[in-house]
Amino acid sequence: MTSTVKYTGELRTVCTHLASGSSIETDAPTDNHGKGERFSPTDLMATSLATCMITVMGIKARSMGLDMNDVEADVEKIMKADPRRIGGINLTFRIPGTLAQVDEKTKQILKNTAHTCPVQQSLHPDIDVKVDWGAWS
Repeated sequence: MTSTVKYTGELRTVCTHLASGSSIETDAPTDNHGKGERFSPTDLMATSLATCMITVMGIKARSMGLDMNDVEADVEKIMKADPRRIGGINLTFRIPGTLAQVDEKTKQILKNTAHTCPVQQSLHPDIDVKVDWGAWS
C-alpha cells in the first residue's frame, strides 16, 4: 500500500505516505464549494507532472554528471466543464546557472527524459500539456 487518505470534514482530506509518515492536506477549490486553502486534488495532479518531470531529469542529470539543483517549474492547471476535468497543464521551467548553458544534445536528452516520465505517460491524451523550457527554448 502507498498511502492512506482520511476525510476530515469541510471538503478536506489528510493524505499520509505510509513509508515515511509524511502528510499533505487537500481542500476543495473555491470554484467547487471549497475554501481553496490547500492543494486541490486536481492541483496535485498537475503539480505531480512537474515533480515527475524534474525528478526523472534529476536522475538522468546525475548519471551525466550534471547538477539539477534549483531547477524550478511553474504550474498552471486549466479546468474544463461538462464533465469537470483538467483540460490543460502549462509548465514553465526555470533552468539556472551552468545547466542553462549546456549543449543542445544534452538539453534534448533531458527534455526527452522529462516527456517520458510516468505521470506524463499516465495522463489522458485529451489533456493539453504545454511546456515552456525557458532558457532551453
